[in-house]
Amino acid sequence: MIGQLIKAMQRKQFVNMMYVAKGGSVSKRRVKVIKIVSNSFQAFCFTRHAKRTFLISNVLVVIPFLLLVRA
Repeated sequence: MIGQLIKAMQRKQFVNMMYVAKGGSVSKRRVKVIKIVSNSFQAFCFTRHAKRTFLISNVLVVIPFLLLVRA
């Protein structure tokens, strides 16, 4: 999981992720990873339109978001 987050940050790539929120509910977010610090990471969340901090241990899946542009 941490490897995927590092790659996304280095490539300045958006990712879709599913994670377990504080209340125990599963949430889906599209984020851009800004900074990784030990057991958490900061990312811009496009759902909330704000910078958020996420615990890496609560992330269930990370999928790169591919933006398709028509020529």
